[in-house]
Amino acid sequence: MSRSIGLAHIIRQKDGTSTGVWGLYTLQSAFQPIFAFKEGKLSLAAFEGLIRPFRDGEPQSPMSFFSTCPAADRLHIEALTRTLHLLNAGSCLPREASIFVNFDPSVFTERTIADNALREMRLVLHEAGIDPRRVVCEVTEQRSASQETLFSFVAALRGNGFRIAVDDYGADDSDINRIKDLKPDIVKFDAQWITQLMESGAGFALLTAMVKSFEDQGIRTVFEGIEESWQLELAEKSGASMVQGFVLARPELAPTRFHVFNSAEPAPAAPSDKTGREPLVPPTPARRAKAFGRRIVR
Repeated sequence: MSRSIGLAHIIRQKDGTSTGVWGLYTLQSAFQPIFAFKEGKLSLAAFEGLIRPFRDGEPQSPMSFFSTCPAADRLHIEALTRTLHLLNAGSCLPREASIFVNFDPSVFTERTIADNALREMRLVLHEAGIDPRRVVCEVTEQRSASQETLFSFVAALRGNGFRIAVDDYGADDSDINRIKDLKPDIVKFDAQWITQLMESGAGFALLTAMVKSFEDQGIRTVFEGIEESWQLELAEKSGASMVQGFVLARPELAPTRFHVFNSAEPAPAAPSDKTGREPLVPPTPARRAKAFGRRIVR
């Protein structure tokens, strides 16, 4: 293969970032920070790559974009989005931060597809100047058409230095089986499920027990969708390794302003602009939770 499928649909911009083109859509990378709890404070640990489609210059929802794509194109679009995120991560994100990129298990129907995807990853990482050890391959909730192929591919990813994360961990028994089968380095808890469990003392006790169980196995945990301060407080109290959500920082289109986290100075607040960027919230000490459930603001 002389050229990556993903790279064939990439356009390099003057500012050093890259955009993708697929049919009538222009695709851009957005990145959202993931923070780790450390000694009572939050420190920048990673970024998740998120696709942002545009049509005729107008933003479209990712769901509407993917719903218009034929199933036969899904494999190529998956490669394109990963390529886009890795190239942009190499051009505008802090060098020490990890990068989460998604893999849809349903597209890996045979061994040759998995081998080609791995070959493309190596090519793109070389071009982006990214060490494979910075990359976290996030396996999404879709079922694989071939479990044997998926397990083999995940083993190959790990053998090439990548880490593995299971996404959207929730209450289903199938999630437990995914953990046992894939033996991930990281588990990302489903945002809606986390909120439900945090609403009661019993639910929070269950959440804390699951976090401890994973940590005892050497599996780090991420709480997604943290949008309010009381959720952040309970996340820290539960023992979660990392958190991600609007209460800390919203996703930003590349090039981002996240270079401010390279400095010890607080991130400057800035008004929203045409890209939809919101003021950054710099890492601050996380306060201990005193109660369960939502707080009422009077």
